[in-house]
Amino acid sequence: MNNYKVTQDYYNYVNNNYNQPLYNQDVKKNTVLDPYNGFIRGNMFPELYNSYKINTPYEITPMNEQAELLTYVDAYTFAMIDLNLYLDVYPNDKEALQLFNQYRTQAEEYIKKYESKFGPLLLTSNSLNTFPWAWNKNPWPWEKK
Repeated sequence: MNNYKVTQDYYNYVNNNYNQPLYNQDVKKNTVLDPYNGFIRGNMFPELYNSYKINTPYEITPMNEQAELLTYVDAYTFAMIDLNLYLDVYPNDKEALQLFNQYRTQAEEYIKKYESKFGPLLLTSNSLNTFPWAWNKNPWPWEKK
């Protein structure tokens, strides 16, 4: 029998060393991906991207204006969520907060633009303040016209 003592630290290292977050730096515009590239990679931080078996993320090619606007809404919303997670850990990072607010404003603009052309997208939409009820108005975003 060997005399090596296996500690909990060793187990933590072996079990949790895969794809460790490297959030030891402040968010700078050049260390954060743009919303679209973060969205297709599933991560706004390039040093945390793990391509696994796919070397190049799948590019989204919208088929029409409606799909293009939805892609912008998705990308900016994803960027907000990912920066929100970062800010939960580093609430004093002023640049990250400014970037979050910039993306929030841009997401709101794309949502308004979408809703003005294609109807309500969210239940919190101002376009639902009308009569009759507009939420179930056809076509849905995934339906062809």
